Amino acid sequence: MREVVVGRLVLADGVVPGRIVVEDGWIAEVAAEPDAGPPAGAAARGSMGSAGRRDGGAGPIVAPGFVDVHVHGWGGHDATGDADALSGMARALLRRGVTSFLPTAPTLPEAEIPRFAERVRAWMPGAPADGAEPLGFNLEGPFLAPTRKGAHDPDLLRTPAGIDPTIVDASLDGLRVMTIAPELPGSLELIERFAAIGIAASLGHSAATFAEARAGYRAGGRTTTHIFNAMSGVDHRAPGLAVAALTDDDAYVELIADGHHVHPALWPLIRRAKPADRLLLVSDALPFAGMGDGRTRIGGLEVEVRDGRATLLGTETLAGSVIALDSAVRNMAREGTPLHAAVAAASANPAALLDAADRGAIEAGRRAHLVELDDDLRVCRVMRGTGWITVEG
Repeated sequence: MREVVVGRLVLADGVVPGRIVVEDGWIAEVAAEPDAGPPAGAAARGSMGSAGRRDGGAGPIVAPGFVDVHVHGWGGHDATGDADALSGMARALLRRGVTSFLPTAPTLPEAEIPRFAERVRAWMPGAPADGAEPLGFNLEGPFLAPTRKGAHDPDLLRTPAGIDPTIVDASLDGLRVMTIAPELPGSLELIERFAAIGIAASLGHSAATFAEARAGYRAGGRTTTHIFNAMSGVDHRAPGLAVAALTDDDAYVELIADGHHVHPALWPLIRRAKPADRLLLVSDALPFAGMGDGRTRIGGLEVEVRDGRATLLGTETLAGSVIALDSAVRNMAREGTPLHAAVAAASANPAALLDAADRGAIEAGRRAHLVELDDDLRVCRVMRGTGWITVEG
């Protein structure tokens, strides 16, 4: 099957009018066509008006499909649920431009960790073609510092040295990312083990000193769970994990760009501190995301969603977000991030973290995972290999 997609293409170094030739689910050719729209330089700068509208252009904006490596659910579907819940989550995410994802579990009871892993593994071969493609799973816990637990049940927290090792061993197949506080007993050894077998240790939920955090990255830690949130931060006399993450050019950092987890005034500082290919946009979305205000439970704790902000009931502790990656890209672009950089943080960069070189960019030889956006950067259609799925507003 052959299809030609025409529009303003979000490429690695800017936005240009052009066309994509898709053959049998793969990108066979990408051709820039400068005469098809405004000057490429103007589009590449990603300037947006006060209403978020992109100036000029011929045809829709076409971006690579988004890859969410940290998402707990969407549209009433829980990543820790059964196969139907996982399929519902995948379908809901696809309609927000997410073509690949990692179902992410919060801290679970010890015995439930391998059960969650097995449910995802058993579901993956039959995951729906009209949903986001699962690339494994993510465990955000139980190796978290009690003083930086955030919205995780403190009774379920463990240290790598204190857990039954068979729990970890039974969960390795399919595990792609796991949050670990590097200062806990046994953490550095586990991080080293993960690095050797290709699992990305994500430093987070941590009270680590700068030295302890640096040791975690040197042991093989590859990424950082939601920068600034639930971690030791920026103190001019006692810097912590956030400083170690921002000053290590090899470390990826997750950013939840919802305006609640990190104030938008800090987003440019993160972009200036990190190499462009080390910023990851994640949703950290709750199962209740996309369903408006209300109450739900995650990890055994009750959460309230009000005015787009999710907190543990009766507290100001953030419990995750209610956005998807399309909102994160839109928010970053409105803040002033060039569109191609915001898109890369939601596509090419997370794909690179997972060593998924077959997706994440509009290049010949990559999977035809594409998102069609309007001038307000809202998802219109999504392609996951062959055929378009139209998103109804």
